[in-house]
Amino acid sequence: MNARFAAILVLLLALLGGGAVLVYRQQHAAEPSNVRTLGQPLLKGLVAAKIASIRIAQPKSIITLEHKGSGWVIDERGGFPADFDKVRAFVLEAIELKIGQSEAIGPQDRTRLHLLEPNKGDGAGTLVEFRAAEGKPLARLLIGEKYFKNAPSDPATTAADGRFVLRPDDPGTVYVVSDPLTQATARSAAWIDKSGISAQKLKTLEVHLAGGEHWKIERANENADWKLVGAKAGEKVEVTKANAASYSLSLLELADVSPPGTSAHSAGFDKPTATIVATTLSGLTYRFTVGKLDGANYYLRFTRQGEPGKKDAPRLAREKALEPYTLLVAKSKLDDTLIKRADLLEKKK
Repeated sequence: MNARFAAILVLLLALLGGGAVLVYRQQHAAEPSNVRTLGQPLLKGLVAAKIASIRIAQPKSIITLEHKGSGWVIDERGGFPADFDKVRAFVLEAIELKIGQSEAIGPQDRTRLHLLEPNKGDGAGTLVEFRAAEGKPLARLLIGEKYFKNAPSDPATTAADGRFVLRPDDPGTVYVVSDPLTQATARSAAWIDKSGISAQKLKTLEVHLAGGEHWKIERANENADWKLVGAKAGEKVEVTKANAASYSLSLLELADVSPPGTSAHSAGFDKPTATIVATTLSGLTYRFTVGKLDGANYYLRFTRQGEPGKKDAPRLAREKALEPYTLLVAKSKLDDTLIKRADLLEKKK
């Protein structure tokens, strides 16, 4: 190799080296500032087995889910059972949250993104606390506005691509997570176990409506036709109406549960919309008091008498546990039962 060729080779290496440094700098300038934490757990160290309670606070409501025995209950609803699957899924979602985009944030942006604590007025968000058995917080997370990759026409109804969140121990940094965290709410209706009352295979059904109107139907067995008690000449029960009225009570799913201390007056039980008495072919008697309508739901109380068979014991044990509570049931679930006597009859041609 002569001296001239060696000099050219050194020059090329220097140029290539400089170019490589330039490309490296350009690539790293385009990388997010949190490249070292990108994809890392947001709530690092949170372990499901250590969580004894979950407190969710919003500006106007608070809910506390407590681990009791083999299940979860809602403290603000007198220990009413929570849906185990929903609680479990929410805990796993929180543990699996990964750090996405992050930016420094100031007080104004925290207000705009609703990342202030629930007692801070305008700009307040949702505070979730995972606590240990002794009440010590294991992790805290503030959940703010929805995150969208593209501007939606209606943010209120459009499914989000993620959520803006903030850890109270690091109030200067906002994160975007890819989970919309729709379950992070203090509404008890979103957390209760909605399996309700199932008065199956009725023998008699009696309905007393407000104003004094009432009717009663009965049948000898499951395959027999329904008959109207006290029917006048020419009156006959419309089979589809009677079947719908009785069948509705076998699928009485819950919409919500009222807080402890709800008075009979505020629920409308002092002047009920209706009273329903149903007996089953197996010898059980259900008595329902339907209170006033609150939005799309009726307030409801019920009692049940009779000895359950072994086959239905687990379901009936769940029903028995509901008796002390003031329940809410969707109006649509009772519409077929709360009909007037005339609407129960076959129409004359």
